[in-house]
Amino acid sequence: MNDRIIRLAILILAVGFAASPIISNGFGGFYRESFPVQVDRWPAQPVGWAFSIWGLIYLALIATAAMAVLRPAATPGWSRAALPLGLSLFIGMFWIEAAMRAPVLATVMILPMAAGAVMAMRRLGPAWREHAAVGLYAGWLTAASGVAVSVVLTGHGVLPPRIAAIALIGVVLLVAVAVAANRPAIWTYRAGVIWALVGVIVANLAARDWLIAGICAAGVMMVMVAHRLVPLDTKRG
Repeated sequence: MNDRIIRLAILILAVGFAASPIISNGFGGFYRESFPVQVDRWPAQPVGWAFSIWGLIYLALIATAAMAVLRPAATPGWSRAALPLGLSLFIGMFWIEAAMRAPVLATVMILPMAAGAVMAMRRLGPAWREHAAVGLYAGWLTAASGVAVSVVLTGHGVLPPRIAAIALIGVVLLVAVAVAANRPAIWTYRAGVIWALVGVIVANLAARDWLIAGICAAGVMMVMVAHRLVPLDTKRG
């Protein structure tokens, strides 16, 4: 397929993805009423204002996709990243509506969204103008995937809220540290994960859940220094 057509397709998907909250009235976290087992709160879910990062992610993705169309020489890796990024954005156009109506389906959807975003990020070049937006998107989705799984496990009575939160926060940190260490130059990936963790910390401080807040605070430090780790033969950027 023609490279310009591929780049235009990604731009169209980015615009469609950004328009999805308008159609679905936005998303600020799962609702207790959507689950058979209802609890007072989910310890892994960030405070509501943390979801405002989506505004920045949408704008950054559209701006980068537009630049990729207008200045292809400045974004040489965009075509290599097109397939996983396009898949992630396409799923993302329907994610909010799914989250409002069918949280289990939304959780199944967010996993390939996150995987596609991380894969796309890894295929992009070292220039920050090319990878910054995708890095932020991938970082937030890494954390959001863990939140979604923990909420669904609790909402269907598989695990108690705190156990699910601790387990999935641990998984998120393992993945985030590995990915961040592999692409240390993409600081926006770390920023996306850290923003989510800070949102969880604030939510748990308000609930006086010092254990979850402490785990997330330690996680912030881990992600902050992850870029100093040297992975096996795969370090780039």
